[in-house]
Amino acid sequence: MKLIARQTLILLLTKSYATTAASEEVPLDLRDADSTLFDSYRTLQNDIAKRKIQQAKLDLWLRGAFDLDERNLSPAATDGDISSIWDVVTDLEKQAAMAPLRHRPYKDVRRRLLQAIELDNVGYRGQVGLSDLWKNVLTTRGGETGDPDESYSIRLDAKLAKLSAKFGKPFIDAIEKNKAEHAADCSRSCEIFYCADETSTTKWNGNETGTSFVSYSFGSVPPEDFSEEFRFPLDLIKVTQGDPLFSAEESAMVIAQAEEEGVDNNEYKSGKYKLGGDWLVNLPKTRTWLNTKLKTTLFPLLHDLFPEIIRSPSVLRAHSVSLLKYNSTHPRTDVHVDNGILAMTLAMTPQSEYVGGGTFYEHMGIDNILQMDVGHGTFRPGSVRHGGHRVTSGTRYILGAFLLLEDHVEHVRRLKNRGAKLRTSGDLTGAVDHFEWALALNPRCTTCLKDWAEILLSQKRFAEAEEKIQQALDYLEGQDSDALFTLGLILSEQGKNAESISVYKKSLELNAEDAQLCYNLGIKLGEQGDSKGELAMYAKATEIDPTMGGAWLNMGTTLAESGNLNDAEFMFMKAVECGDEAKTKSMLNLALLLQKKANTLASGGDLNGAKIAIIEASELLDKAKSFIDANLALGGLNSEDAAYAAQFRPMRIQCHRLLGQIFAGMGDYAASELEFRTASETFRDVPGLWEALARVLEIQGKIEEAKAAREQLSKL
Repeated sequence: MKLIARQTLILLLTKSYATTAASEEVPLDLRDADSTLFDSYRTLQNDIAKRKIQQAKLDLWLRGAFDLDERNLSPAATDGDISSIWDVVTDLEKQAAMAPLRHRPYKDVRRRLLQAIELDNVGYRGQVGLSDLWKNVLTTRGGETGDPDESYSIRLDAKLAKLSAKFGKPFIDAIEKNKAEHAADCSRSCEIFYCADETSTTKWNGNETGTSFVSYSFGSVPPEDFSEEFRFPLDLIKVTQGDPLFSAEESAMVIAQAEEEGVDNNEYKSGKYKLGGDWLVNLPKTRTWLNTKLKTTLFPLLHDLFPEIIRSPSVLRAHSVSLLKYNSTHPRTDVHVDNGILAMTLAMTPQSEYVGGGTFYEHMGIDNILQMDVGHGTFRPGSVRHGGHRVTSGTRYILGAFLLLEDHVEHVRRLKNRGAKLRTSGDLTGAVDHFEWALALNPRCTTCLKDWAEILLSQKRFAEAEEKIQQALDYLEGQDSDALFTLGLILSEQGKNAESISVYKKSLELNAEDAQLCYNLGIKLGEQGDSKGELAMYAKATEIDPTMGGAWLNMGTTLAESGNLNDAEFMFMKAVECGDEAKTKSMLNLALLLQKKANTLASGGDLNGAKIAIIEASELLDKAKSFIDANLALGGLNSEDAAYAAQFRPMRIQCHRLLGQIFAGMGDYAASELEFRTASETFRDVPGLWEALARVLEIQGKIEEAKAAREQLSKL
């Protein structure tokens, strides 16, 4: 009932507002009046219409229309046609009146906004209450909330002074370190990439190029740095359409040059995945091309797209730039955020040359992959979660760049990154201090909250960890697979299995290509007795990452426990091939399975097949022993590894015993004697091996040797 009331309220308010547009059209007889008077009236009409356009955009944003292109929605009234801007107003207000109300992903913001309208009884005719309405949205959502006459630097200095008094010298030192690192990074950028000077007059003129833009929502939280600078609505992901920024032929030339420089022979890691490509510092010809584009096109364009934060092309710095190669063996990146206040991605390959690809933005949903053809680009703040979507065939090149602003130090990002490094080095106290400082600057730094929660999880402070990660998820409105994954771990550690499974499934809905997530969910389903679901998750994990040995291992174990030994054997063999921490365990499991197989074959009369199986099991155990010994020498065995190591001795003894018996059954007593002699000398404290050796010696008529074996047995 309450939901219906809200829907009705929005429709009534929109309709009431929409009726005001027609009454403010320009009186045509003013065109014949004094030109000064007409110019003043036209300026007034422009201001009123732009205000109404912004209000209509707000209405549409509240209803879920996040792909508005501000350029196409803000035409200026001209001397010949003042009514043109009012046509836009009328069209937008009609759209707002007819648009259905959507409840994700910004339901929380809409709810708070509507509550404010109800409480304040705002008339919503564009005359009263508008500034309060905007302020409420921006407080929740981000964007400019401060005094527009007060500069960014003044606001920042005041905040830093307040926090310096609160946190003292360690905070002050960290801020000064941020400034020094930022200055050094900007200086290095200008040594490698183009930097404009203050006298540069190059401007972007979209009207002459035929290139336009579609804007998409940035998500449920603003950029982590300078959130007050970005204007509402935060439709900050800008994608070119129409004419490309450069031709397919020009791009082909650039790729050919890069391949001459060896770009396709290099690879590096992106989170859990390997990528082809290289940094442009190592590709001088490609860098020369980019520097020209930065000067003539890209920096002027970025200034035009984000004037609220880029005062001039001269402050832009290309900090880290790479040319990435995607194909079936290097298909995708991890979901991540970029290390710069702004980032750009340029498509360097025609879409006809590959299958798949594009950019996945987590808050947009798994079915909304943003595609770009060659020559087109995406420009956005760096802190939105995204990833390169999987390429299944062909080759896709993209050029990606992280950008800095010389006059804007990213204190939040730098504090967070330094905290992450301190955490890796084991300085958890220092890491938490940095996360706390970053959150003091921006309480909605969700990556800070997530990293802090992971530290608390490692310290087994589960209630505090859950509080931190839940706070991040509240800001993100549940649209973060990594945060949900961490929450699943926290719940699992507390024995809340049903809740952890539910959370893992929600995470999977957002990012179905997370192998670790599928693996963890498989384990939890197995613990609940859902072997079918468990196997499905392990299969999905190995489909995403064929080198995930743990998933192959667990899949084999589950199949073996169900009696499906043939498929289990294949899974264990795949796990052995992976070569990760699961390799030793997989060897032991496969050896155990082969022992069972050898027993079954021997009982059925297939002694040759049994011999082959048990010899393979013996060889696997001996290889596993070498890995176990290496870990022991390095002090690397944990309790689980130690348990596996303890299984080696009884398993190897059983292999010796079974192989010796098989040889005897085949009539090859010499081979049987050798097997039992080796076994008894290796495991001298096992009576059964000396007894078996004595018997096979007696069968061969070697009475004295048999007597010696029994004497050894008597000593035990």
